[in-house]
Amino acid sequence: MKLYIGNKNYSSWSMRPWVLFTETGIPFEEVVVRFDSFDPGSKFKTEILKHNPVGKVPVLVDGDLAVWDSLAIAEYAAEKFPEKNLWPADPKRRARARSVTAEMHSGFNGVRNHFGMNIEARLPEVGAKVLAEQPDVRKEVDRLVSMWTSLLAESGGPMLFGDFTIADAFYAPVVTRLVTYGVPVPPVVQGYVDRVLALRSLSAWRRDALAEQDFLQFEENYRTSRA
Repeated sequence: MKLYIGNKNYSSWSMRPWVLFTETGIPFEEVVVRFDSFDPGSKFKTEILKHNPVGKVPVLVDGDLAVWDSLAIAEYAAEKFPEKNLWPADPKRRARARSVTAEMHSGFNGVRNHFGMNIEARLPEVGAKVLAEQPDVRKEVDRLVSMWTSLLAESGGPMLFGDFTIADAFYAPVVTRLVTYGVPVPPVVQGYVDRVLALRSLSAWRRDALAEQDFLQFEENYRTSRA
C-alpha cells in the first residue's frame, strides 16, 4: 500500500493514518507531497488527481483501489487488518470510540483555525492570547479535557480506550498543538499528552518533521546566500 501525505510539520490529516499504520505495524510506503507543490498543473497535483478527484492528501492506494479522507482510510485499515484491533473489541466501547473520533473529524474548528499544526514551533504567547480572546477555542479545549479525563478514567489508560486505537491516532495532532501553543491542562491529561508523544510513531513523525524544517531552512539560507 502507498500512503500519500503532505509535509509532516503541518499536515494533521496526513498524520492520522501515518501514525495509525506505523504504531500498529501495518506495512505501507509513504509518498510525501510538499504543500508548496499543490499548484494547479504541478506534477504532484497531477499525481494526486490520478487517485483522488478532490486533489488532496492523505490518499491510500492499495492496488487498483484508492481511499481518501483520513477516517475512510482508518476504517479501510480496520477491515483489512482485523487482527490489529484498531477499534475496541467491545461493541459499546467501539461505538464510543467511533463517536469521539467522528467528533474530532468533523468538529473542533476553533482549535483547527487558531492553533494550526506546526510541530517545530513553540508559541505559548499565541496560545495564551487565543485562549483569552476566543471563547470558542476555550470551550473546545475544555471539551477535550473533559473527554480525555472521562475516557482515561473509564479505561484506566494508558490510551483513551486502554490500548492504542484509531481514536488516539485522530487526537495525536491535537496533542502536538497543545505542545506548540503551551496550552495548560490538568495532570491526568498532561500524562496522556506525554504518553502519546512518547509513542514510537509520534517520535518518528516529529523527528521527520524537524528534519523537514531543517531542509527547508537550508533551502532558504542557500537562496539568501546566493542572492
